[in-house]
Amino acid sequence: MRRFNPVCVAALVAVVLGTCLTAAPAAQAHDRRRPLGIENCTATACHFDVPPGTYDVRVLLGGEAGSSTSISGETRRALLPETSVPAGERVVRSFTVNVRTPEGEPTGPDGTPGLDLALGGSAPALADIRVTPAAARHVRQIFLVGDSTVCDQPGDPYSGWGQQLPQYLRKGMSVANYADSGESTVTYLQNPQLWATVQPLIRPGDLVLIQLAHNDKTTDEATYRGNLETLVAGVREKGGRPVLVTPIVRRWFNSDGTLNNNTALLVNGLGVDHPAVIRSVAAAEDVPLIDLTARTKALVESLGVEGSKAIYLYNEKKDNTHTSVHGATVYAGLVRDGLLAQHLVPRSQVRAD
Repeated sequence: MRRFNPVCVAALVAVVLGTCLTAAPAAQAHDRRRPLGIENCTATACHFDVPPGTYDVRVLLGGEAGSSTSISGETRRALLPETSVPAGERVVRSFTVNVRTPEGEPTGPDGTPGLDLALGGSAPALADIRVTPAAARHVRQIFLVGDSTVCDQPGDPYSGWGQQLPQYLRKGMSVANYADSGESTVTYLQNPQLWATVQPLIRPGDLVLIQLAHNDKTTDEATYRGNLETLVAGVREKGGRPVLVTPIVRRWFNSDGTLNNNTALLVNGLGVDHPAVIRSVAAAEDVPLIDLTARTKALVESLGVEGSKAIYLYNEKKDNTHTSVHGATVYAGLVRDGLLAQHLVPRSQVRAD
């Protein structure tokens, strides 16, 4: 996302009531004694010159006319779902965001320094915003370890479910998405930009969701099981709580309308049933399990051959593995439901819809 050159524009009155936006001096942008605010915004975006870290964002939404605003940030992360506000009213919403370099996939480009937010929705109206460093004792991180079906995808029409998960969380819960395209359990452990970078960041009480299987096409069962056990042990070593997540299904149907037992349900060429191994490790190691394979299988089969196309990128790319923004949002909702069902996150810090 590019950094905008802020100027006073009369047209912003419709978006920011009575506010003429001007550039903030560099010293002010780094002033930790007061929140950073709307002086860092234009009609469609905000940029805050902050170092890597975790930040609380408080927004005041609404305007003279009825409005509907969503907020995304960094590499296309959904941070706040579209929120409607009646004409003349104001609504406060808050969320916590992770700022890091690289800002998206760990092996991808660095991205823009600082925190970038984009206003979306059918009729966006931002009346005010405040950005403050989050107190470490008040924030719980959810780390994501995964592949391209989870990661912060850099461009349309792709989206990983981890990219959509933050919009379901309130202030005090932050998603640090370290999923990376093309990774298996083998490569994730080997690459110093991945597990060796993530593990030192884990603090006591943090959750680490692990979904790796799609690229373990040549990994034998003993190695796959051992790699999962290594990840689990590494999380616990830091005082974090590992959560094993079975992989989302691929959209490959049998003639009877059920999903293919091998390709769709992640059984590799060596006959390794990845979801079954994950379930086995979770049971043996007493690790919470979110059975996303079972949940996505039930959903895709209920939608059928035609209805399920919108979940994946079939219409755009003939792709039956990667999800659309819509599909990733639906699947992130299933992950949220799994977290709640296992009491892994407090209900007070989760958005219902």
